[in-house]
Amino acid sequence: MAAPPRHGREYGRPVAGSKTEARGRFAGAHISQEVKDLCRVILQMGHEQPDGTVSVTFGRLFERYTRISNKVVGMLLRARKQNLVHFEGEMLFQRRDDDVIITLLRMPEDVENDSDEYWNIRAK
Repeated sequence: MAAPPRHGREYGRPVAGSKTEARGRFAGAHISQEVKDLCRVILQMGHEQPDGTVSVTFGRLFERYTRISNKVVGMLLRARKQNLVHFEGEMLFQRRDDDVIITLLRMPEDVENDSDEYWNIRAK
């Protein structure tokens, strides 16, 4: 089997219908669910702001969410990449950044999953 062209759409992607593709789909769905769970936790424990957003400090969120998952910082970074949350700085560290405000901008149901576009293309 010939490799796809280096600058083509399929370069670096698993072969359609392969086990690698299936594992990638499963991992993507799992991460999306964890991001949704994180946003629900922020919504439940945060304080609503006058502009309709919900905010919580990183310290409070870290204490609550680490009981659910030890990947809180990674999930926050992923949620920020999807424009679901906002916080200052590149990385958050326990204790040092406990007072950093995490703002939930919107819930994930309002957002298209960035990997869905790829999988929809593959289905055609």
